[in-house]
This record gives sequence, C-alpha cells and structure tokens, in this order.
Amino acid sequence: MIKNGMYYVTEEFKDLVRDLGGEWNDKKKRPMACIMNSTENPNIYWAIPVGKYNHRDEKALERINDYLLKNDIRKCYYHIGRTTNKSIFFISDVVPITTKYILEEHKDINGKHFVIKNPKLLQELNFKLKRILNWENSKHNYFRQHITDIKQYLIKELNNDTNISI
Repeated sequence: MIKNGMYYVTEEFKDLVRDLGGEWNDKKKRPMACIMNSTENPNIYWAIPVGKYNHRDEKALERINDYLLKNDIRKCYYHIGRTTNKSIFFISDVVPITTKYILEEHKDINGKHFVIKNPKLLQELNFKLKRILNWENSKHNYFRQHITDIKQYLIKELNNDTNISI
C-alpha cells in the first residue's frame, strides 16, 4: 500500500470486522483511502471509506451537511471532496488495515492506481482523521466498526502472535 492511495478491501476483512464485534453492513464495493500509517505499526494504514456524492438522496445529503456544521466531534464524521468524482469520505467509519486485506487498487479513468494528491483535501482528511482517532483512543470501540479491537488484532497478527482469538 502507498500513502493516500485508494483500495478495495477483501470479504475476509469485512468478516474480520464483524467477527470482532464491529459492524460492516455496507454491501457495495466501496473504495477506501489509505491516508496515514498507524503510529503503533507502520504496516497498518488508516483507511477511510469513500462514496459517490451523487448516489445520495436529498435527505442523506442534508444529514451529512448538518454534521459538517456541528461544533463538536461530529463535524469530523464526514468530508466532501473530489477523488475520481465528487465524493463523501466517511471518516467516522475509518478502519485500520494491512496489505493482507487489500483486494485491489482503485483506478482512475486512465486505469492507473488513484492516489489523492490535492494538498487541501489531504490536510482536511488528516485533521479530521486525527480527531476521530484521538476520540477513539479515549473511548475504545466508540465507533460501530470497533476500531480498537481491529487495530489490536492486526498488531497481533503482524507480530505473528499464535494466540490470536476472535
């Protein structure tokens, strides 16, 4: 994986999230933006699910825009920006991930691996992601996907711990 690259995850990863008590109820093949490495292990990336803006109905867009106007942690749940099209970054659904669970690269219109290069977009994503991760560090498994449990599992897996249990 490369920093700021976009990827698709395996079904095995989705099952892992559910096996660890988290929610993964998204049936779509959704790209994930791997924005930064974990401080605990450089082989773990923080991956933010990304969806198409124009696939949302008016009610969903109204809810997202309402969150973006909040003055608390909820302001960091989403971000609207451009990838291969106008996109919604579901930052509060971030997950830690390793190369093992990457299915394939997300491609641009020319068939090349899409890597986010817009500095303003990256600055906003990094800021909001760090706020979400700080919140998660103070309130383990606060978010529905159980970020802390997934991260601990991946750290054990990378350290070849034979006592991994789900």
